[in-house]
Amino acid sequence: MKKMIFLVGLNLLWLSCQQSPSENNTDAQLIQKAQKIHLKTTTLDTHDDINVKNFTDSINYSQDTDTQVNLPKMESGALDVAWFIVYTGQGDLNEEGYKKAADNAQAKFDAIHRLVKEYAPNKIGLATSSKDVDSLNRLGKKVAMIGVENAYPLGEDLNEVKRYFDQGARYMSLAHNGHNQFSDSNTGEFDNTAKHNGISELGKKVIDSMNYYGIMVDISHPSKEAIRQTITRSKAPIIASHSGARALSDHPRNLDDEQLQWVKESGGVVQAVALANFVNKEKHTQYRAAIKTLEDPSDESALAQIKKAHPPVNVADFVDHIDYIKNKIGIDHVGISSDFDGGGGIEGWEDASKTFNVTLEMVKRGYTEEEIAKIWSGNLLRVLDKTFEVAKELQKGV
Repeated sequence: MKKMIFLVGLNLLWLSCQQSPSENNTDAQLIQKAQKIHLKTTTLDTHDDINVKNFTDSINYSQDTDTQVNLPKMESGALDVAWFIVYTGQGDLNEEGYKKAADNAQAKFDAIHRLVKEYAPNKIGLATSSKDVDSLNRLGKKVAMIGVENAYPLGEDLNEVKRYFDQGARYMSLAHNGHNQFSDSNTGEFDNTAKHNGISELGKKVIDSMNYYGIMVDISHPSKEAIRQTITRSKAPIIASHSGARALSDHPRNLDDEQLQWVKESGGVVQAVALANFVNKEKHTQYRAAIKTLEDPSDESALAQIKKAHPPVNVADFVDHIDYIKNKIGIDHVGISSDFDGGGGIEGWEDASKTFNVTLEMVKRGYTEEEIAKIWSGNLLRVLDKTFEVAKELQKGV
């Protein structure tokens, strides 16, 4: 029942292939195989931004809102788990800035809770553990989880870490774009700046608190040195909630080979991100430049010609990152994120309704059902479970 909409759509796609010439028979078989795997696998996306304007009585994710993620799109694409993000942009490091940031973060926590408690409690539930994910799946519900992008709203109050945990936060990054009270940001690479030469003493205490309560430490936005120090400090495996391989797209937000190795050694996971500039910066730049030459953006014929000459970043390019990370540090250390509604989305995975295309591309490349299950959710949930184990030991005083 939980994936019936997806199943109907895929059956129509399969029938269209069957009615095509015999050369498409192989494609039809691949679609069938990928469909079976997709239906059996718990598909999990670790990064979906939200706007509180889409979490009201009149407009909310129970409807097909003008967003890349909502319940109808999740159902259509058989995306089981969406990590909704409590994101706060970097502001001033003073009481006024902290207060404004805290209010923003709380509004997003409250919005997510309204979705699962008021707007669509029969369709989606909040998971705070891998067991919750399994339970909600068995009930035929979609799953919401919560990640915090930028610890800046904590201010200088370490007690806030527990409060965030109690509200359902299960991963948090120390910084975003801009240095803050806890950590240097990757943006320092653009202007050759640093505030702490890594992480601050307060940042170390935040990591300790996250370990103690069971919140995964996310390294997707801090600087390279901050990432190194964070991994050294953390007693639990770390995650990169939405980062690509820098070898394939040279951007400070992506992880170079040395950083990938650090993640492996921590026992963590890199959630490859489907944001075009991070997937293939050169290809995306060329495509965007070509698009700007269009006199009429609505001219579909002209757009098709541009795409033929300068193709946009697509699902195949994205899965290249999964391949690269898997080959570099192993199948147990790679996962998937979209960064939908935060800049993400590529041709073939424009929104949650197209999630199947990622599975199909992996099947085309020979990934097994077991490997696909690890990539979609198994690896990330394993790290979450390990983080809880570490927290229990710390709470025992071991």
